[in-house]
Amino acid sequence: MSVRNRVLTLVFAVAVLAAVGLAAVLHASARAERRDHTQAGGPRVTPGAVSLRASGRLVFRNLAWGPHRDELTSVPADDPGGPRTAAGPKCLRFHAAAGTGVCLQAVHGPVSDTYRALVLDASLHIRGRYDVPGIPSRARVSPTGHFAAWTAFVGGDSYAGTDFSTRTAVVDTRGGELIPSLEAFRIVKDGRTYRAADVNFWGVTFAADDRTFYATLATKGRTYLVRGDLRARTVTTLHANVECPSLSPDGTRVAYKKRVAGLPKDAPWRLYVLDLRTMRETALAETRSVDDQAVWRDAHTVVYALPGDYGADLYQVPADGTGHSRQISRAAVSPAYLG
Repeated sequence: MSVRNRVLTLVFAVAVLAAVGLAAVLHASARAERRDHTQAGGPRVTPGAVSLRASGRLVFRNLAWGPHRDELTSVPADDPGGPRTAAGPKCLRFHAAAGTGVCLQAVHGPVSDTYRALVLDASLHIRGRYDVPGIPSRARVSPTGHFAAWTAFVGGDSYAGTDFSTRTAVVDTRGGELIPSLEAFRIVKDGRTYRAADVNFWGVTFAADDRTFYATLATKGRTYLVRGDLRARTVTTLHANVECPSLSPDGTRVAYKKRVAGLPKDAPWRLYVLDLRTMRETALAETRSVDDQAVWRDAHTVVYALPGDYGADLYQVPADGTGHSRQISRAAVSPAYLG
């Protein structure tokens, strides 16, 4: 091939790549613009007042396309698929209890995004702002509303095979005292103090005593359920192969996602419930892979998100392994049951 033909081939290839790139940008821009318009047949969303002290309500991040996408939205807990009342702020992750909320947000900058956690009062007014070191993943508020926790994915840890790890923070919502990372807590594993460079925590869930919490600890390629003590600043391993625990209302069981051997690497999880008194596991009737931190609707039912047409939909399943899963709301994620 002559030099001239090589140059022409290179110019043609560059032009094709530029055209493909431009088409991708235009497609993404058009899709983003469509998200600002209400979709036909989607959930009905109207602006209004949302209170975190309204008993019998379900509050979640609205994913339905339209002007209220990503805003906090309230519906009756017994009609989760009904008309929605929306009020700011916009959140990536959210949870609430006892009139206190935590909202994890993206702050869009000219070059890149940063992230923050907002502690909200019952009227969604901001009581505190905290920097979040990476992409938000999980959020929880304690049953008393006195503590909030969040987890973020962060980069730059060379020991992590995929070049990311997690940071989990806990804040006292009354005085604002922040524990920036659970990695500062002493780890007790198999009755002994444990130290390792690859320790990660995520998925905090609180007990009602304003002291005890549960979370996932990952190290050496394995995950563990840990029980934490906010006063003693310790965590103790309890059970292996537990991720994103969620404590039941009576504090006796934990719902969680578990890696199951033989499932695809990109969809390895199944929902389980662990009895903390007997350490007996029960597989739930949801047979799809659930990459979420479930919440308890009541003592008998857990609720979680699965991928949907507009991002995610909410489903529920009995907590005793019986029955079957059922979709309860479309275009919704990060649910919190109030009252």
